Amino acid sequence: MSGPKKISPLRIFYPPVILLFLILLLPWFRGFFFDLGIRWLYILLFSFSLCYILTPCMRWVALKFDIVDIPDERKIHSKSTPLLGGVAVMVALSTSLGANMVLEKEMLVLLSGGLVVGVVGLLDDCRGIPAAIKLVIQVIVVLILTRSGIILDLCCPMTSWGYMGNLILTVIWIVGITNAMNFFDGMDGLATGLSAIIAIFIAIVSFQTSQPFMGWIALAVLGSCIGFLPFNFRPKKPAAIFLGDAGSTFLGFVLGALAIKGYWADNRPIVSFATPILIFWILIFDMAYITIERIVTGKVKNFKEWIDYVGTDHLHHRLYALLGNKRGAVLTIFLFSATLGLSSIVLRNARTIDALVLVLQAFLIVIIFTIIEYAGRSR
Repeated sequence: MSGPKKISPLRIFYPPVILLFLILLLPWFRGFFFDLGIRWLYILLFSFSLCYILTPCMRWVALKFDIVDIPDERKIHSKSTPLLGGVAVMVALSTSLGANMVLEKEMLVLLSGGLVVGVVGLLDDCRGIPAAIKLVIQVIVVLILTRSGIILDLCCPMTSWGYMGNLILTVIWIVGITNAMNFFDGMDGLATGLSAIIAIFIAIVSFQTSQPFMGWIALAVLGSCIGFLPFNFRPKKPAAIFLGDAGSTFLGFVLGALAIKGYWADNRPIVSFATPILIFWILIFDMAYITIERIVTGKVKNFKEWIDYVGTDHLHHRLYALLGNKRGAVLTIFLFSATLGLSSIVLRNARTIDALVLVLQAFLIVIIFTIIEYAGRSR
C-alpha cells in the first residue's frame, strides 16, 4: 500500500494567505498601517498576497485554454508549462497601488505604459506576435512616457540636440531593459527573482532620497514577485507556471521606467549615472554581450536578424553549460546581481573618488564573470 499523499506546501499556505488578504481589505486595518507610517509594508503585503492567490487561478485558466509553453530544442524545460503568470503579477501590482491611492500623474502614466506592454506580451503568449511589431509598440509607449516627463536628463535639455539625445537614450534604456528581462525568462525563477532583487535596491535608494512614490511602486513589484516566485521556482520540482512574455516585459518596462523617473544623487553626476547602471548591470551585461558576440561570429548581419534571432547563448544558458545545474546557474546570477546592487547602496553616500573605485571594482567583477562565461560557452 502506498503511504499518505503529501500535501504541497503551496496548498498549506494558501488559506492563511487568503485570510491575510481579506484582513488587508478592511479599511481600519489599512488606516492602522498608514497611521504608523508603514504604508510601504501594507503595499508589499497586499501585492504579495493577491499575487499568491491569483497565480493558481491563472494556471488553471492557462491549462483550460491551452496557453502553454511547449518545449523545443532551444528551451531548457522538458514539459509543457502554463503561461499567464504575468497576468497575476500585473493585476496584483496594479491593484495594490490603486488600493493605496498611488495616483501621481507620472506614476499612472508609467503603470499604464507597463500594462500596454504587458497586454501586448499576453497576446504574444496566446497567439504569437512578430518581434518587430512588439518592438515598435514598445518604442511608441516609451515616446508617450517622455511626453509626460519621464525622460533622461543626461544631455542639455535646453537645446533641440540635447532633447533628442535624451529622447533616444530613454528609448534605448527602457526598451533595452524590457527585452533584456524578457530574455532572462528562460529558466525557472530567473526573471522573477531578478526583478525582485532589482526592486529591492530601487526601493532602498528611493527611501534614502525621499521618493516615496517610486519606493511604493518598487515594493509593489517586489511583493508581486515574492507572491509568484513559490510557483515559479520550486525546490525539487519544475516551475508550475511561467511569467510569459506578459509578465517579463511588464516587469522589465516598469523597472526600467522607474530608473528614469527617479533621481539618484544631488549634483553628483558620476553617482547619479553609476547607481542605476550597477542595479541593472546583469541585464545590461547580457544584452551587450550577446549582441557583440552574435555580430562578431556572424550569427546576425542586420537589425532585422538581430531582433528575430533566438538562441541559447544568454548568460543563464552559458552558466548552465558550465555548472550543469539549472538552480546553480540561477542562484549564481542572483548573487552576482545582489553583489552589484550592494555596491550601488554604498555608492549612494560615497565621495566622487570612492564612487570611481566602486565602479572600477564592479568592472573587474564583470571581467572575471566574462572569463567564466567564456568557459561555459566553450563547453
